[in-house]
Amino acid sequence: MAVEEDRIGWFSPDPRGIIPLDAFHLPRRLARVIRRGAFQIRVDSDFEAIIDACARHVDTWISADIKKVYTELHRLGYAHSVEAWQGGRLVGGLYGVSLGGAFFGESMFHRVTDASKIALAALVDRLRERGYRLLDTQWLTEHLAQFGAIELPRREYLRLLRASLALDCSFV
Repeated sequence: MAVEEDRIGWFSPDPRGIIPLDAFHLPRRLARVIRRGAFQIRVDSDFEAIIDACARHVDTWISADIKKVYTELHRLGYAHSVEAWQGGRLVGGLYGVSLGGAFFGESMFHRVTDASKIALAALVDRLRERGYRLLDTQWLTEHLAQFGAIELPRREYLRLLRASLALDCSFV
């Protein structure tokens, strides 16, 4: 992540935040929102708009260099977006990097209540359907904890990471 406008830092927190795919918790209220079909989910239809929206946070770590690199990773087929649309308008979503059977969530945003949460639930469904084993969040936040996110000690995380990277999963 960008630590200064012209410097990118590498972070490897210990413990590491993940969302166990087999223990993802979908709150009842959010399940009702999904059933109502208030959002249309798309994948990779406007990656650059997703990263631009994520970069608009006041305390963003997404610099111009980060946007350039992730856009190139998207072009190469490694970075992906899950998008929530409503009335033909992008209202929320997330992006991250897919390697083997691991997905590394990078950032999310919303313009409409629940839009990023709906995108997260769609991401988890997609990862499960395609045999992924790891959804990496880097850090555990209160927001992610409501979905079952946990922290793993480095040794346990690295074991799960190695097993996940050895898989041959396809995000698209």
